[in-house]
Amino acid sequence: MYILKDRVGASRTGETGLMRFSDAIEVIQDCSMFWLESEPSFQNFLKANNLGMILLSRQADILRLPAYGEKITVRTSIFGCDKFSGYRNTVLYGENDRPCVATWCIGVFVNLKTGKMSKVPEEELDKITIDRKIDMDYLPKHIVVPDSPGQRLDSFTVRRGDIDMYHHMNNAKYVRAALEFLPKDFTMHRMRIEYKRSAKAGYTLYPERIQTPSGKCYILLENAKKRPYAVLEFS
Repeated sequence: MYILKDRVGASRTGETGLMRFSDAIEVIQDCSMFWLESEPSFQNFLKANNLGMILLSRQADILRLPAYGEKITVRTSIFGCDKFSGYRNTVLYGENDRPCVATWCIGVFVNLKTGKMSKVPEEELDKITIDRKIDMDYLPKHIVVPDSPGQRLDSFTVRRGDIDMYHHMNNAKYVRAALEFLPKDFTMHRMRIEYKRSAKAGYTLYPERIQTPSGKCYILLENAKKRPYAVLEFS
């Protein structure tokens, strides 16, 4: 387990005085990456073999969002691992040490030069600390988009500032972009995101919004041929 201590500052606070959900996802992602520092042997193995971890999907359940000035704690841990992928919980806690945002995600190991999935030997996986799953409702990693007509929204271009050290659009930036296309009166309690392919600086993304009678809202971030880079479900 890796633990990150932080505080909600003005740059992370929205007009309600609460931490923006997109900023909560960013600090959750940061903690997840820092986790490697708690596993130096595995970190050295990845560096020696030019491997990285790429996110496939994430589910985030929102219990509440912390307020401006509130001290927060983020804890991340691995609850499962196989030769090609890892399974992680990351939870953001408020000052009362009760969960604010609880997440689980799946990531795969990839060769950073070729972008292809890579296998990690069992002897390296055996060195990783495996913790217990947190108690939450684990939904499937694959998001089934309803076969309903959607609404095309204004396209946008991936900026240089959206790019991470893997040279593609940062995982959290897809979430930040999609939130702009939710209806203004939408109350969000859960987000699921499935990453399909990587967007790079200068790419144009075409959002499509689908709303269902059950109250769910789907945001598809696609290319001009309607092939998605990411699919998000908000409920």
